Amino acid sequence: APPHQTEPGCSSSSGGQIGRSFAEAAAGMGPFEPGRFAAAAALRVANSYKEEGNAAFREGQFVEALEYYSDAIASVDSRCEELAVFYGNRAACYAHMGMHSDAVADCDAALELRPNYVKVLMRRAKARETQDEPDLALEDMRKVVEVAPNSKEAREASAAIPRLEAAANAKLEAQKEEMLGKLKDLGNSILGRFGMSLDNFKAEKDPTTGSYNISFGK
Repeated sequence: APPHQTEPGCSSSSGGQIGRSFAEAAAGMGPFEPGRFAAAAALRVANSYKEEGNAAFREGQFVEALEYYSDAIASVDSRCEELAVFYGNRAACYAHMGMHSDAVADCDAALELRPNYVKVLMRRAKARETQDEPDLALEDMRKVVEVAPNSKEAREASAAIPRLEAAANAKLEAQKEEMLGKLKDLGNSILGRFGMSLDNFKAEKDPTTGSYNISFGK
C-alpha cells in the first residue's frame, strides 16, 4: 500500500506503527520541552517511514520505497542530521530505477549534511560513472579511500580507481581532440578566403631546442 502523507510533527495511521510514534517519543524525555518533544516525535515518525521504505526496498519495490523515504524527508526539520540517511536511501532507489541524475542530487543533499558518508560517496561515484563522468566519480572514490582506508568500500574504491583514471584520461583526450578539430575548422574557414587551409602548414619539432618550425607548402 502507498505511504500515508503527513505534515511534519503530525501522526499517521500507517499500520498503527507511525500513529504510536508520538506517545513513544514522550517516554523518558524528562521535563516538558515543546520544541524538543516536537522534534523527537517528528523523528520517530520519519524513522517509521524509513523502516517501511527499507522493507519495500528489500522486496525490490523501489517506487514504493522511494515514496516512504520522501515522506521521511518531509517529516523532519531541514537541520535534522538523519536527513543524510533518508536522502542516501532515496538515492539508492533512484539508482536502481536508472534515474542517475536524481540519485546524484540526493547524494549531494546527504553529503551536505554528512560530508564523509562513505556509503553515499560510493553511491554517487557509481551514479557519476554511469553518467559518463569518470573524473567526478574518481574524486568520490579517492575520498572514500582517504576517509575510510580500512573499510570494504575503500577496497572496492581502490579496485575501481585505475579503471576510472583510464576513463578520465581517455575522456580528456577526446575533449582535446574535439577542441582541436573545432579550432582547425575555424582556421580553415578563415584561410579558405585566401585559397589556403591549415593542411598547407607543417610543424616540425627541433630536437635540440624543442621548439617548432612552421613551414608552408602548396
